[in-house]
Amino acid sequence: MIGIEIFSGAGGMSVGAEMAGIDIKLGIDIDPYACETFKYNHPKALVINKDIREVKNINISKTDSTVLFGGPPCQGYSKSNTRTRNIDNEKNWFYKDYIRLLIDWKPDWFVFENVAGLKGAAKGFFFNEILKDFTETDYNITWDILNAKDFGVPQNRERLFIVGSLKNNDFKFPHPNGNIVTVGDALKDLPKLENGSRIKRKAYQINKCSEYAKILRRGSIDSRDNYVSRNTDLVVERYKYIPEGGNWKDIPDHLMTDTYKDHSRCHTGIYHRLDSKLPAVVIGNYRKNMLIHPWENRGLSVREAARLQSFPDTFEFKGFLGNQQQQVGNAVPPLLAKAIFDKILSSN
Repeated sequence: MIGIEIFSGAGGMSVGAEMAGIDIKLGIDIDPYACETFKYNHPKALVINKDIREVKNINISKTDSTVLFGGPPCQGYSKSNTRTRNIDNEKNWFYKDYIRLLIDWKPDWFVFENVAGLKGAAKGFFFNEILKDFTETDYNITWDILNAKDFGVPQNRERLFIVGSLKNNDFKFPHPNGNIVTVGDALKDLPKLENGSRIKRKAYQINKCSEYAKILRRGSIDSRDNYVSRNTDLVVERYKYIPEGGNWKDIPDHLMTDTYKDHSRCHTGIYHRLDSKLPAVVIGNYRKNMLIHPWENRGLSVREAARLQSFPDTFEFKGFLGNQQQQVGNAVPPLLAKAIFDKILSSN
């Protein structure tokens, strides 16, 4: 099977597709840094750095069975972004370009991915419109919401998937595999780092690691992209008071009042220290939310966030630090994507 990813970002879904045995031929995204990352990690694939509205067709020959996949921008559907969850936000209509290219290329399968909040955005308006538009194509469709932690990813992250088959294959979504991976399983072998670390490559801290880490370390001799945002001394001082699983509520008032006029109204996700004994909270904009390493007083490195997303250690991110952090946070966890593609291949 050959695959094409649109709205690809760094290519998390493509990594999962490759893990399942799919040959990635093309990635399309508007972000030049994400395209650079995609090309570096998928050197045999064509990469198009364009606004999807400027891509008129997909010129990839269908020599084997085919799958088109990707997720349009999701900020407008997210529960945490009420300002853009409306009909007037043009990004909320990018799914129509997905359908346009789907009809043009007519692959055997498609996978449409987005945040779980899509289902309730604008009181269900967008989700119902998307389902209606997909139903009007020649595809037999089904949808479900899956949680990454149920498929070997150390992260509590729900995503909505719509899968379509051109040949009316009876697709069934994968069931949870019962393998719960914790933050500790994911991070304990990675190197110790300082606040503001800028170390490209560093030796693993220990060779004896979890089964999860063994899977992601395959082919890698050391830890890459050990980049950490530099926090101020005041922020680091706040970190010291937060236990595993705690958040800003554990910080003494006198350390908060200089920054927050009313810190009692802080979002619960701010200053959250990950619990090493549980899967992580959502690794989205982890720098802005100041997610804290479970046992070190600093933010997460790019590699640590990538581990929590289930990217292999050989996968490298390009661009400035902020670009890399955004690419990691926006990605679909590869192991979650792999579970979908495994089921497609077994149904093909």
